[in-house]
Amino acid sequence: MSDDPVFVHARQHMVEHQLRVPWRGIRDPRVLAAMAKVPRHEFVPAELRDEAYEDHPLPIGHGQTISQPFIVAFMTEQLALQPADRVLEIGTGCGYQTAVLAELAAAVFSIEIVEPLACRATADLQRMGYDNICVRAGDGHGGWPEAAPFDAVIVTCAAEQAPAALIAQLKDGGRMIIPLGGATSQALYQIQRHGRDIERRRVLAVRFVPMTGAPSGVAARD
Repeated sequence: MSDDPVFVHARQHMVEHQLRVPWRGIRDPRVLAAMAKVPRHEFVPAELRDEAYEDHPLPIGHGQTISQPFIVAFMTEQLALQPADRVLEIGTGCGYQTAVLAELAAAVFSIEIVEPLACRATADLQRMGYDNICVRAGDGHGGWPEAAPFDAVIVTCAAEQAPAALIAQLKDGGRMIIPLGGATSQALYQIQRHGRDIERRRVLAVRFVPMTGAPSGVAARD
């Protein structure tokens, strides 16, 4: 797929001025390379393409948004992905974060509760040549048990507490990044599984759309 030089330049500017700068501190060279490669403008509504690489979220329809580039890069970096990893994503949205993950991991399994978004993301990701992504429409609280366990789990919508099923589907040593909180206060938490022990660490204050669906079990938030 050809890429407009204007958008190539915009991505490079995004990487240098939004991600690599000291006050943002995205350092993983593989994450930076993925952010410089994935055409974010292909995932936003046509009328917003000129804003695709600006430092803020954008609406994608159905009351959902595409996160600002920094948040995408930050959450991805927190997962410390390796080339052989299998990743579960809850909240496909437009598929942009999914594509970034697919640049870094062997396989990405992504669940989107809004069926029209899941269909659109599937079509766009296939059009762009990604063959290591599986997307399905459904409630993400239960994860994707038949594809588990996962090296990493990323949740791109805010939950009051981390769904227990998602933690259970992490491999030993696996990592999760998830926004936790309610309408007035949210933060990203990094969760790591070490056998039966679960380590939680607050890493960044954020604001995400809420996770919808029916919780089937939760793990207490620290």
